[in-house]
Amino acid sequence: MSWSQSSGWTTSLLEPTPLAIAITLLIAVVTPLLLHFIIYRPTSTTSLPSFLLLGPSNAGKTSLLTLFERGSPAATHTSQHPLIAEVSLPVTTGAVSSNYRSSNDPVSQVHKRFLLVDTPGHGKLRHYALDNLIKPQYLKGIVYVVDAANISPGSSGLKEAAEFLYDVLLTLQNRATAPKSSRTLSEIPVLIAANKLDLFTALPAVPVKKVLEMEITNVRLSRSKGLLDSGIAMNDGSSSDDKGWLGDVGEGSFKFSQLKEANITVAVEGGIVVGNGANITRWWEWIESIL
Repeated sequence: MSWSQSSGWTTSLLEPTPLAIAITLLIAVVTPLLLHFIIYRPTSTTSLPSFLLLGPSNAGKTSLLTLFERGSPAATHTSQHPLIAEVSLPVTTGAVSSNYRSSNDPVSQVHKRFLLVDTPGHGKLRHYALDNLIKPQYLKGIVYVVDAANISPGSSGLKEAAEFLYDVLLTLQNRATAPKSSRTLSEIPVLIAANKLDLFTALPAVPVKKVLEMEITNVRLSRSKGLLDSGIAMNDGSSSDDKGWLGDVGEGSFKFSQLKEANITVAVEGGIVVGNGANITRWWEWIESIL
């Protein structure tokens, strides 16, 4: 194509012909729409922050899931597979990250939504939960639900809750203390949600924390004894052995505060999922503080 032909084609586009007008209108309409789509496109559910619901069977996890999602608990049955629900913070509650955003910023609305993943509590199905901890994409925190009326000292309920919690915390500790890659691992805080506080035999939050720490101490000792009996030394200082020991190395009592060195924070708050006095305000506030 010669220069004169090219110049003529360009000139024809600049003239007020129907074709030039149509192209100009198309550019004027499509360009803003395209920019708006790119900048303000909705965040997909796969990129929403998520929280894991963990805990023994019959602790109230699935009821809590429906309460978070619908505002009222629904009749549930023992879960066989993970359940996922998209949840929004209550209108009166706002994510902490939204404090630094305009109320008209679409991003602030996104940060009020999150995914809640309910995992089966049965011993043979807990691999669903632990798999999510090994590769926790978008995971912001863990809500570990316990039946506060079924964890009295010496009870089988306490032993089951402590053993599962031990595995969860140990997985998080090993994740945090593994050889670091170039990418810094994010903190995954844990909330122990002491449910069913309306029952007469339920323990308040502070005693729940104490009995769990005491029982985890027993779990830690029994498992270390099992390793010793199998011929694996626990006191040679090797890193492979440390992976099986939760908290500070030694024969002292376990405390949740020992996990701060692994950047793991544990909070214990009470609540009621089902009943006329249903109250999960403290749990909402904990989630709000993380989002």
